[in-house]
Amino acid sequence: MQLDMTKGKPLPVILQFTIPLVIGNIFQQLYNMADTIIVGRYVGAGALAAVGSTGTIMFLATGFAQGITAGFSILTAQRYGAGDEKGVKRSVANGMILAVIAAVILTLVCVSIMNPLLHLMNTPDDIFDKAYTYIILISLGMIANVFYNLLSSYLRAVGNSKAPLFFLVFSACLNVGLDLFFIVVLKTGVAGAAWATNLSQGVSAVLCAGYIFLKVPALVPEKKHWRLTRRDTRYQLQMGIPMALQFAITSSGTMIMQSAINLFGSEAVAAYTAACKVHSLLTQGMVAMGQTMAVYSGQNYGKGDAKRIRDGVKAALLIDVIYSVVSAVLVSLLLGVTLGLFFSGDVDLTVMMPWARTYITICTLFYIPLSTIFIFRNTMQGCGYGFLPMMGGVVELVARLSVAMIAMRVHSYALSCFCDPAAWLSAGLFTGVSYLFVMKKIRASLEPKSVTVQP
Repeated sequence: MQLDMTKGKPLPVILQFTIPLVIGNIFQQLYNMADTIIVGRYVGAGALAAVGSTGTIMFLATGFAQGITAGFSILTAQRYGAGDEKGVKRSVANGMILAVIAAVILTLVCVSIMNPLLHLMNTPDDIFDKAYTYIILISLGMIANVFYNLLSSYLRAVGNSKAPLFFLVFSACLNVGLDLFFIVVLKTGVAGAAWATNLSQGVSAVLCAGYIFLKVPALVPEKKHWRLTRRDTRYQLQMGIPMALQFAITSSGTMIMQSAINLFGSEAVAAYTAACKVHSLLTQGMVAMGQTMAVYSGQNYGKGDAKRIRDGVKAALLIDVIYSVVSAVLVSLLLGVTLGLFFSGDVDLTVMMPWARTYITICTLFYIPLSTIFIFRNTMQGCGYGFLPMMGGVVELVARLSVAMIAMRVHSYALSCFCDPAAWLSAGLFTGVSYLFVMKKIRASLEPKSVTVQP
């Protein structure tokens, strides 16, 4: 099930790898959607708002975990593309040791800052206790999140996007079952939703580990590999920390946006939460394309083929433009139907719809620049360039902060919703220009190596 992305026409190779990722990412979103739908229907709109108000904080914590583990796997992808079998094993062991350290630190930091952070974000008083309970329990399960993301990234690094999909689908279904058991049967409220998510992600991590051990010997380190080496540690931290910070910086901007939304009360927060979940679900194709391009560019960079990297980016852009248009149409047409999934029958959807419709309408107009960010950013990261993608996150933060501050000052919900598109436009332009700069450097370093002398 491993895929060598250095061979074959780029477009079909990219599609073959991306489609399982899209499905997997959608099921990963179902973790949170199951929480919000079941909480909204069986506990109430207030509990839904509580879970939703922590969404940006969850994105900060889980995004940091996803970023740093994806950065650890870049070295694995490059060595796999270069055919360095021993180097692949060393990078896996080194990354796993670093992941244990990162998981412990991340858990301690998350638990210590959540209370003041929720206050800082203007979390409404009537949902504060539920929001705090939910996000603290999610933080305690961070170790499962870190290792699922790390092991999935290793599988993707060697071209295997199908096995993580299988495990994720199973765990998403398990999450729904556990949600129903904890919330409906045991009446544990938002705490049950958090434990269902943690347990499901733990199962995903265990399944990935077992599969790698039994089926992917290329990723199984030997006893001699289980130690930190200076060279691998330095490179993995150079890749992982900027990618984690990029996620953290981006999520900091969304937290500021959430603070602006929170000013309009728990009703607006609940409607925005439901609309945001629908939006996140449909944009997972863009996220998957970014994950694909990180592996694709990493393998081809390891092989030394700059032209193939450029051809892959062109193919990815074509796919994502089409996907963006289709997604925008679908989310606009189906919003009314999907919104009803999140609330019980005693909630007046006609009151919720204007809040949700405003956010969705503003966002869908800017899906194309959003999709380009994932392609350019992940391509650069896959080639070992982490600083400029991280600075793209800074550009997003500045854009969101600027718009959010104005929105809070003039008390405009529509302007608060524009925080996201403003960030996408700014970061799309920055990462596009950065990609051109990086590719110029890559061509200069790789293309002379690929020139062969004719006899």
